[in-house]
Amino acid sequence: MGRISFSCLFPASWHFSLSSQVLPRLLTPSLRQLLFIGLVQCYVNVNKSLWFKRHLARVTDVDATDTSNPNLNYGLVVDCGSSGSRVFVYCWPRHNGNPHELLDIRQMRDQHRKPVVMKIKPGISELAKTPEKASNYIFPLLSFAAQHIPKNKHQETPLYILCTAGMRILPESQQEALLEDLRTDIPVHFNFLFSDSHVEVISGKQEGVYAWIGINFVLGRFNHVHNDGEAVVEVHVPGSDQQEALVRKRTAGVLDMGGVSTQIAYEVPKTEEVAKNLLAEFNLGCDAHRTEHVYRVYVSTFLGFGGNAARQRYEESLIRNTATRNKLLGQHIGETAESPLLDPCLPTDLQDEIGPSTQKLYLRGTGDFDQCRQILQPFLNRTNETQTSLSGIYQPAIDYSNSQFYGFSEFYYCTEDVLRMGGDYNASKYAQAAKSYCGTQWKTLRERFDSGLYASHADLHRLKYQCFKSAWMYEVLHSGFSFPTNYKNLKTALLVYDKEVQWTLGAILYRTRFLPLR
Repeated sequence: MGRISFSCLFPASWHFSLSSQVLPRLLTPSLRQLLFIGLVQCYVNVNKSLWFKRHLARVTDVDATDTSNPNLNYGLVVDCGSSGSRVFVYCWPRHNGNPHELLDIRQMRDQHRKPVVMKIKPGISELAKTPEKASNYIFPLLSFAAQHIPKNKHQETPLYILCTAGMRILPESQQEALLEDLRTDIPVHFNFLFSDSHVEVISGKQEGVYAWIGINFVLGRFNHVHNDGEAVVEVHVPGSDQQEALVRKRTAGVLDMGGVSTQIAYEVPKTEEVAKNLLAEFNLGCDAHRTEHVYRVYVSTFLGFGGNAARQRYEESLIRNTATRNKLLGQHIGETAESPLLDPCLPTDLQDEIGPSTQKLYLRGTGDFDQCRQILQPFLNRTNETQTSLSGIYQPAIDYSNSQFYGFSEFYYCTEDVLRMGGDYNASKYAQAAKSYCGTQWKTLRERFDSGLYASHADLHRLKYQCFKSAWMYEVLHSGFSFPTNYKNLKTALLVYDKEVQWTLGAILYRTRFLPLR
């Protein structure tokens, strides 16, 4: 006879099984029925709660956009990034006239309910030497968008072309030549609402502010009708006629770690002095004279502090220091695979080669998470001054007892791809899992990888450098940004409410905020 197993999506420790011979003796028919109904109910409840968690977004957000609706407005944002450019088409119904509410902007969806987005490669910065090709490069994106927006709406549809990191690193003359080609040619071929100021290279600070706006908009934090039980903050609005503090929904902070840079952005509710270059103060409401939608957001971007850039800095220092030590002591450590340099930031027994052929260094992992963290601390460039973060940059106080943060990109990949701990962040559990991963033999990790035990997009590069990156993320968060290790309100995420939240959503919201008044 077989066995009947019950696990009902409970934790693994709750899994149990009964022999089908034992079951009849254990239970009367009515009890068997009750048990079965209970298990089914439990399964339904767990799945229902998961479904609600995933589908908190308004249902209408995923319906096809009704382009026959004359009251619908449209807007376009082209994100010109370092590796490619994407056009996003947004739409919103006419503003309802209530100054307490913002425009209800959402991504346009085609008849198959797919978001209207198109991407091209490479990045526009690749045309630095041939700026006259810029408008030809962008045409496919604009043609694609034009086909989705009703023709009679084109002339009132704002178009913004915003360039980020790839363009920022070009000399100003090359940036300007590319932008000028777009300003001149686009109005000739397209009838969108487009002026010279609609195409620009945005700063890291602007990008951070737009990302912060986009996330909080999707979370519904700008809707000031709050229900009981929702977290609120007291906000002192500068320049406001009201002397008393305004009580409104608590906004969420953003942590983002890419390959090259790391970013932090959060609201500063008190009117403390913050250097102008680190603070963005703006009114998201459609009436400049009302202050309930005035936000003061601290934003700081740290170049060289992304996961890959940090590993590169670390490897360069290994090569430098080993060469110096070998010279001084007459040793040859790391010069051959037989006498490798021991690296605590690589998994146990993983062999790696780094550096150019003239300075090749052979490494072997010892997988020591705590030692790796110690070695990485100097790379944070911390100073002893209070209220500072990475590289000694000023960081306003965070009320850890009443705050919430979302961690994107590397914060999510580090916790989820291999460790499978994405979502609510718990520092001690994360450190424990990272320590265990680092200490596991490379051969075993490879076997697990080949058996498909990790996330589908986790590749060998992720596997090799997960130990380093998990230590780096931990140090940036707790030593760099000074988050306490018992902080319970950080969620690492890829999507918010099933939506990939782009900074472009914040950009369109910010740039169209006064449209209802026109």
